[in-house]
Amino acid sequence: MSQRRISRQQSFRIDRIQAERIARASKREAKAEALLEGGALGAEQRGRIIAHYGVQLLVEALDGELAGQRFRCHRRANLDALVTGDEVIWQPATEAATGVITALLPRRSVLVRPDPYHKLKPVAANIDLILLIIAPEPTPSAELIDRYLIACEATDIQPLLVLNKADLISEGNRDSLTALLASFAALGYDTRTLSAHGDTGDLASLVAQHTVVFVGQSGVGKSSLINTLLPDVAQKVKEISTGSKLGQHTTTTACWFDVPTGGALIDSPGIREFGVWHMNKDELLAGFIELQPFIGACRFRNCAHASEPGCAFQQAVLDGHVQARRLASFKRLVSDIGTR
Repeated sequence: MSQRRISRQQSFRIDRIQAERIARASKREAKAEALLEGGALGAEQRGRIIAHYGVQLLVEALDGELAGQRFRCHRRANLDALVTGDEVIWQPATEAATGVITALLPRRSVLVRPDPYHKLKPVAANIDLILLIIAPEPTPSAELIDRYLIACEATDIQPLLVLNKADLISEGNRDSLTALLASFAALGYDTRTLSAHGDTGDLASLVAQHTVVFVGQSGVGKSSLINTLLPDVAQKVKEISTGSKLGQHTTTTACWFDVPTGGALIDSPGIREFGVWHMNKDELLAGFIELQPFIGACRFRNCAHASEPGCAFQQAVLDGHVQARRLASFKRLVSDIGTR
């Protein structure tokens, strides 16, 4: 397919936006370097990224007399993108509650997703558990859940599939929601059904002592669940858009919240799409755990797992070991990355 041509006005607008971004980056770099060169900084120490505020990052001090205090910091220009949950080396400035981040400490895990420009964007780091939140409204997508689970398998982060807003379960959607959860439970994934405004079951004990990130479509109630678990947080919550049923974005950046009993919760922006275009076929296949026993068992090495004779994947479907929908989802995702 040929590339879409852009008008002169569109080209001028793109160039102007790029120039503004470069100017902002240069200004940020200059401020950080001025602090570093001016010697107005304290000793290096460990900190954790709590949230983003425009060009600044909110850092919680982890060491010494400043431990527990939070500072708005600039970052050195040579650092890669920093995200909520990252542990860093930073230096406090003499200016009140500010500082400079000078280094990123090794991550034990990081959740990434493609951005609209087809570049990988980290969402949160150093995570122990991913709570994938769905709800009766907006209607959950089985393939979107597949994509999240692929990301969990790729990063080796344990997932928990949570159906929130149990109070919205009705005779009209009960069977489909029950079947959806059961299909993932059959794969070995842990599931829960609860309500942020009612019974949250054992969710509080599950998240204790862990760093947990909440992910899912806009409007499924991630912030409401955090409000229930941590009433003092008072996250802003919006009602579902009654017109689109898609939900309105409330959280605009991932935010860290300490749990009094230990651990932390990270609320992430609502994601209606979670692309896996950056993965190759083998990486996608690794995300479908039920297909692993049948890898390499097809009669033909280049089997497309469609109508070829001796296809181990298709036979596994016929034998009831693999769900037909999941195999179709895998093939669709492989086809999608093949067209990019």
